Amino acid sequence: MLDTFPVRRALPAPLRRMVGPFIFFDHFGPVTIPPSRHGGMDVRPHPHIALATISYLFEGEILHRDSLGSEQLIRPGDVNWMSAGRGIVHSERTRPETLARGFDLHGLQTWVALPQTHEESEPSFEHHPAATLPVVELPGATLRVVVGSAYGQRSPVGVVWPTLYVHARLEAGASLAVDEEHAERAVYVIDGAIGCGEREFTAGQMLVLSPGAHVTVHART
Repeated sequence: MLDTFPVRRALPAPLRRMVGPFIFFDHFGPVTIPPSRHGGMDVRPHPHIALATISYLFEGEILHRDSLGSEQLIRPGDVNWMSAGRGIVHSERTRPETLARGFDLHGLQTWVALPQTHEESEPSFEHHPAATLPVVELPGATLRVVVGSAYGQRSPVGVVWPTLYVHARLEAGASLAVDEEHAERAVYVIDGAIGCGEREFTAGQMLVLSPGAHVTVHART
């Protein structure tokens, strides 16, 4: 739990510690926070070193502040990329005016390992609005390339090694071939259900794919 709502951690897991550069994968919400003076996202200032964090929302908003002087509100479809390098302190909180009116909150936060050559680099922060991220339209599917490269498109986020992070929205009955550019890949189900081979996977489950495998997922709901 994070204050008043659940957080599911898909990585690390007993059978899989990492996928590509991703070392932590947290899914928070969905949750409706009623009007109040307390609650919501209240992650107080804390340090990070030698990694990068990626924040991405489906619903709600979060206010990011850090020791570089950044103060940035993130909303659905935006992406925040914070590279800690040799060290940074940050907080993520809900604004008082948002708490006062009540709100829905749902999103992902992931942690990415930095290469050894970047572990002592200067810390940095990037915010990219949803409108700046490339979108690919396929039959029955809308794909937003959040970080890295996939489906012939590249996100403007300044990653330091090959990364695959795509938000895929599939209509019921649609199929999607998983991009094969990257050796280590996984598919995480946010909501609904998908089929892969003879198996079905539902919200909160992660499929880790074999390197080089040709994989197509099918939206069942």
